[in-house]
Amino acid sequence: MQDPSADTEWNDILRKKGILPSKGNSEDLEEEAEEEQPVLQQSIVKTYEDMTLEELEDNEDEFNEEDERAIEMYRQQRLAEWKATQLKNKFGEVLEISGKDYVQEVTKAGEGLWVILHLYKQGIPICALINQHFTGLARKFPDVKFIKAISTTCIPNYPDKNLPTVFVYLEGDIKAQFIGPLVFGGMNLTQDELEWKLSESGAIKTDLEENPKKPIKDVLLSTVRCSVPTKKDSDSEDD
Repeated sequence: MQDPSADTEWNDILRKKGILPSKGNSEDLEEEAEEEQPVLQQSIVKTYEDMTLEELEDNEDEFNEEDERAIEMYRQQRLAEWKATQLKNKFGEVLEISGKDYVQEVTKAGEGLWVILHLYKQGIPICALINQHFTGLARKFPDVKFIKAISTTCIPNYPDKNLPTVFVYLEGDIKAQFIGPLVFGGMNLTQDELEWKLSESGAIKTDLEENPKKPIKDVLLSTVRCSVPTKKDSDSEDD
């Protein structure tokens, strides 16, 4: 069988009769086909960026060797991102523990993991307030483990006067401790104030720009300044 693209007298006759496409048209068609092939491959490669890990596995037979290398790199990247997200958002809620859980949940919590433990008792209002704030902070900082425990289940005979008590741990070591109601400022404690206090220990990365609770010393100094008469006032009284 003769090659229809060959430059022969017979093929020229067939082209004139319209049986074969003209030589120029044939070459154009071949060039278009060659151009479409890499575009098609490129479009296939691009689609993997929108696929889930499961979809990549289901469609891996459709990709060529070059695509598979790119896809494997992308798969590893997506897998690493997924693991990082899972680790970062590992918690998000307050875990209730007892003394038997302490070693597993605190001492062996994990490398680089911050743990914040609240020792409390039912019926103490400020303990209930801190538990409420813990719930909000646990949602805001899901990479930090917030836990609570009834005080005497962790430390037998722990005195109620020391409640609430908050311990901050890193890899099982205590980094900060807050003991007793006075440390927290009583029932006026806000979630932002507790967040700031915990951020000073390094356990959480707050987005607060300054301490939401004005230091008591500053308030007292301002009160004293206002109550002390100035020299001008004294001179006026003398007159």
